Amino acid sequence: MIATLEQNLIALSVLLLVSVLLSKISDRYGIPALLLFLGIGMLAGSEGIGGIEFDDPALAQTVGIVALAMLLFSGGLSTTWRVVRPVLPYGIALATVGVAVTALVVGLFARYVFQLPLVVGLLIGATVSSTDAAAVFSILRAKGVNLKLPLRPLLELESGSNDPMAVFLTIALLGLMGESLDSWGLVALVFVQQMALGGAIGVLSGEGLARLINRLRLGHEGLYSVLTFASVLLIYGVSSWVGGNGFLATYLAGLVLGRHDFIHKRSLIRFHDGLGWLMQIGMFLTLGLLVFPSQLIPEAGRAALIGLWLMFIARPVSVFLTLLPTKTFRLRQKVFISWVGLRGAAPILLATFPLVAGIPEANLIFNVVFFVVLASVLLQGTLIPKVASLLGVDQPMEPRPLYPLEYNGSANIGSEFRELQVDPGVAAAGKAIVELHLPPELLVLLIARGDEFLVPSGGTILQPGDRLLVLSEEKALYEVIERTGLREMEE
Repeated sequence: MIATLEQNLIALSVLLLVSVLLSKISDRYGIPALLLFLGIGMLAGSEGIGGIEFDDPALAQTVGIVALAMLLFSGGLSTTWRVVRPVLPYGIALATVGVAVTALVVGLFARYVFQLPLVVGLLIGATVSSTDAAAVFSILRAKGVNLKLPLRPLLELESGSNDPMAVFLTIALLGLMGESLDSWGLVALVFVQQMALGGAIGVLSGEGLARLINRLRLGHEGLYSVLTFASVLLIYGVSSWVGGNGFLATYLAGLVLGRHDFIHKRSLIRFHDGLGWLMQIGMFLTLGLLVFPSQLIPEAGRAALIGLWLMFIARPVSVFLTLLPTKTFRLRQKVFISWVGLRGAAPILLATFPLVAGIPEANLIFNVVFFVVLASVLLQGTLIPKVASLLGVDQPMEPRPLYPLEYNGSANIGSEFRELQVDPGVAAAGKAIVELHLPPELLVLLIARGDEFLVPSGGTILQPGDRLLVLSEEKALYEVIERTGLREMEE
């Protein structure tokens, strides 16, 4: 019996609504939302209570590619450049060299465990080589865990930027198996081409999009959301079409755009955050529908070995080897970075590539990768808060006041909202605002004191614990911080 349009719409809406409602469980108990969404998809599938017949890897791959492109753009857009800039070299190293090392170490072990050809073992390693930032930070938020600097920006940058490398490795290995790439030398040339073109298109697109948004002056605010949505599809499509890495292009476009002040910036960030959740739910549900639980059980034992090897050997080796030249990160921090390498949506999406390519080991790869992701989320995900506490890399989550103001940015004003904290004993504590001799490029808009908001004047005395909402240019902000001892709150 073929379902009608109405029945399909009802099923889709129910799945989305159940996913949204069950996200409360993730928030309350720290269970990764990824796990819940995948579980809903599996329950709704042909072997679950929903009985939905779905066995179309090509469609699942298409949904996943669009969703991942949107998620990467959203992640780049919401990333605060000034926060990640100090850890940029380390994040790039982990997102490239670290991913390659992980793929190699897992691939060699998978070859041994499953008695596979080397290239197939490496393909398994490549598909599970990237990490998921959303899963990590949703758990930390749910448990009220705040990571000390510079861990948070490093993990944010690494997890947001390592998918392109994993995608390249997966496609390159499939090319070697299908003989579209006939040597590792050609693979290296394709790597340089993809990263160079994808990087260039991403940076130029981000710069161009910032200027376009500020100059168009559209008559309706909602059209800016349509503009950026269409731009993401265009950036990915053009980059991939000309031989670049489309995922790298979309991530860099979002990152570069986020560095600029543009019209309706905050509302566009919120729009893409909501769109990102929709894409994430849709991708997980689709991939969950594609899974046949009965096929997972026969490979559970060996897949568990791959998962444990990834968590306790491959990820730590890649982290320690990649960060070996630097003394910025102490031993405890490296151990924590190793532990929070959660696998997420990207590995399951990449596992559909062998299915679409039709290689003989495709079903084995998909089932092993799916099981590894579940094991990573269940074991690593649930223990992240405890590991952070044991290693002493966490700090209490500071409550943030909800200011009754909103600033959408302007093409003509190079300022943005920042939040400053008055800590006990700093030079600014106990002084009137006029005594701080603030530059004209920094304006104090509101002071949060306890549960109250104060409209400041020059004679307002700053007290320890006060939070200052300021509108400031970056140069003026850091000059004031250095001179007064005020502390900028993290995003």
